[in-house]
Amino acid sequence: MDVRVGDILEMKKPHPCGSKEFEVLRVGMDFKIRCKGCGHEVMAARGKIERNIKKIIREEDH
Repeated sequence: MDVRVGDILEMKKPHPCGSKEFEVLRVGMDFKIRCKGCGHEVMAARGKIERNIKKIIREEDH
């Protein structure tokens, strides 16, 4: 899956704050993402995040 730093990920399930959008801060074996709603930063395994992605929003698409 082609996920880059700066992309916005729309996830299948919302964060506890209610937002479904996360900004990608770091890509590698783990992803570091920041919730667009509350600003909470999370590091999780690549496979776990890729399974839960609904849509990738890129700045160049806007």
